[in-house]
Amino acid sequence: MKAKTKAVVVGAGLGGLATAIRLLAAGHEVTVVERRGQIGGRASRLRDAGYTWDMGPSLITLPWLLDELFAVAGTRLADELTLRALDPFYRIYWEDDPRWFDFAGDRDRMLAEVGRFSTTDAGRYDAFMEASRRIHEEGILVAGRRPFLRAADFAPLVPTMVRLGALRTLGGFVARYFDEPHVRQAFDFHSLFIGGDPFRVPAIYAALGYLQVADGVWYADGGVYALVEALGRLVERGGGTIVTGRRVEAIETVDRRVRGVRLAGGERIEADLIVSNADATSTRRRLLEPAVPDAVPWRWRRPRQTMSCYLLYLGTTRSFPRLLHHTLFVGSDYRAFIRDVTATRRVSDSLSLYVHAPARTEPAMAVPGGDALTILLPVPNLASGDDWSVRGPELRDRVVAFLEGPGGLDGLSGSIAIEHCWTPADFRRELEAPLGNAFATEPVLWQSAYFRQPNRDRVVAGLYYVGAGTHPGGGIPGVLLGAGVTAEVIEADRREGRVGGALNRRR
Repeated sequence: MKAKTKAVVVGAGLGGLATAIRLLAAGHEVTVVERRGQIGGRASRLRDAGYTWDMGPSLITLPWLLDELFAVAGTRLADELTLRALDPFYRIYWEDDPRWFDFAGDRDRMLAEVGRFSTTDAGRYDAFMEASRRIHEEGILVAGRRPFLRAADFAPLVPTMVRLGALRTLGGFVARYFDEPHVRQAFDFHSLFIGGDPFRVPAIYAALGYLQVADGVWYADGGVYALVEALGRLVERGGGTIVTGRRVEAIETVDRRVRGVRLAGGERIEADLIVSNADATSTRRRLLEPAVPDAVPWRWRRPRQTMSCYLLYLGTTRSFPRLLHHTLFVGSDYRAFIRDVTATRRVSDSLSLYVHAPARTEPAMAVPGGDALTILLPVPNLASGDDWSVRGPELRDRVVAFLEGPGGLDGLSGSIAIEHCWTPADFRRELEAPLGNAFATEPVLWQSAYFRQPNRDRVVAGLYYVGAGTHPGGGIPGVLLGAGVTAEVIEADRREGRVGGALNRRR
């Protein structure tokens, strides 16, 4: 029989909870420690006066990953959560064009949508989707389930990525197939969902569009936070303990092997292994005690963080038929907007927004006849030097004016009954995100796969990582895949005697 090991998971985000479920199923004793009062991390929830908002992720893709996870816990996804397929997935409006684009899973409808902008581009749609399918199946689904702990693990994947054209930029990859600017934007913006500039990230992220077409875009009744709650129940049902409202002050080590965590107030929890779902950068720089430098010199520099977001949560007394469940509004200078937010690090003069209106699918998310709108505007992270106590109110008025004007939401300002906002300063304060990033480490080529934070620490035995900043990356599918990889690495290490209570006691 395997020796019982004590595992501590630092952070109760989706990745931390998913890893805890897998560790419990493997026979570990698991305690999850969350510094905030509620579980969920970036996928938290806000409620006020009859309105409910998901504060982070708002759509679910690759639901079969959830099927796998719930099966590990001995139950079925359908018994724990109600998922509803969205159709279309979202609508895209442009400030400079009266047409819109409905992104859906049906091939004939997509051909018609592309054809309204360019019949030539419509003729290339199948070729684009086939190329994206190969990247998804040979890249994402292979690399996303494999740890890259050594360069030798990563090297065999490189020829495949070169052959598939997945190492060029996403924008360049899309431009190989589509010429019309609006069509290009409809197919290259998906990397923004994980904080990636489409003109900087590798084309492996073309798979983000394909996987939506292949497996759909889904909504969970109660919002994404209903998924968080379901995972929390599975942890506790499996015998795990979740502690909220307690901050981990340090990961204690002896001879470069974890021994436990120390909480604010001095309480200690002994551990044979620790999984950090906290930001991977701050885990090494803030939590390790004593400090231990990484083994790879190029990892000593600080990773480049993603953009941040300005989020406006509005409870309105009326609904807006122009909005679908997911709606995007693209400003007149999309390329300049992306450049300003990610490279120049300034709030752009142009605006491009995403609006989530869940009451379209679940009316109970808002008061009768109203809307619970989440409005997301990508903005630079705190490296911009902006004072968000000043910048926030300015942007609030710009965003509402944009939606009432070019966005076509007539009467929006007069219908607002409740409002809240979230800025880069909140990401830093509430989530301890470096520079107030919204999506963890930027998913550029030199920060992906082997070059991203590995699932196991290279120096400290018994220390592991999961979450958006860890391989394979962000988004709900990314962190769920990462949880599987991390759990498998832990089990391999346990078989080889690298972790375990008896080993720690001997040492």
